[in-house]
Amino acid sequence: MRITQTMLSNNMLRNLMNSQVKMDKYLEQLYTEKKIRRPSDDPVIAMKGMGYRTEVIEVEQYKRNVSEMHNWMDNTDAALDKATKAMHRLSELAVQASNAPYGSEERNSIKEEAEQLRDHLIDIANTKVSGKYIFNGTSTNEEPIKVDENGHITSYPNDTVPVMIEVFKDVTLQANVSPEEVFNQELFDNINNFIADLDDSDKVDELSNHIDTLEDSTINIVNARADLGARMNRLELVEHRLDEQEIIATRTMSNNEDVHFEEAITNLITQESLHRAALAAGSRIIQPTLVDFLR
Repeated sequence: MRITQTMLSNNMLRNLMNSQVKMDKYLEQLYTEKKIRRPSDDPVIAMKGMGYRTEVIEVEQYKRNVSEMHNWMDNTDAALDKATKAMHRLSELAVQASNAPYGSEERNSIKEEAEQLRDHLIDIANTKVSGKYIFNGTSTNEEPIKVDENGHITSYPNDTVPVMIEVFKDVTLQANVSPEEVFNQELFDNINNFIADLDDSDKVDELSNHIDTLEDSTINIVNARADLGARMNRLELVEHRLDEQEIIATRTMSNNEDVHFEEAITNLITQESLHRAALAAGSRIIQPTLVDFLR
């Protein structure tokens, strides 16, 4: 086959262009810190990267859900703690009022404090966090306990549907406590009956009966808080799993997509040396012209 000067020149230019493309690839890897710029550069890396990136995004969303659960549960636990203390104080007042030496003035003082504790419990039941009522099931925009202008309760929590949040793949936890277990009508009826008997001198001997009913209501709140605590412990375990999974998923995605700087720099220097050598060799292959001899 006859080799012409044109063929040599074209081959040289084509090879030089390929060399420049490789140099551009390594330079771009250093600039972007990524192995590929488009899926066509390496379809395998691109496909794996999509899967790894989806996993990282899922973990990030689950962590946001866990954060929302912590906010809900922590505020609920704090509210139940205050409610438990209020109920314990009401039980103490019931014990004091049942003592025979207590006269009408002492019972009136106890009544005033009991009324304040009742109102305090209503405020706790209507706890609002991030614009949501946390003690009314999924009806977070509706006030669970409503009071008229005379201070009488007109409605109690009516939504018993639990608030469920997915915190891990196929793992869903209840964020709230069942309102009918804590701030139900029975609780406030027991308190109101105790207050009413304090105001009735004919029922002084019956005040001791309220000790057990108030204690029962307190136990309900304590049990609800214990159940909440168990779920909070479970949530912490899930959070630890998410932290570990996020580290693994991020590292795997980085190993798949991110460039190894040492390797990229070595490839760039090597390719630059090859390109210079190709230029030097090409300058000798191109046929001299008449100009070269007219110097």
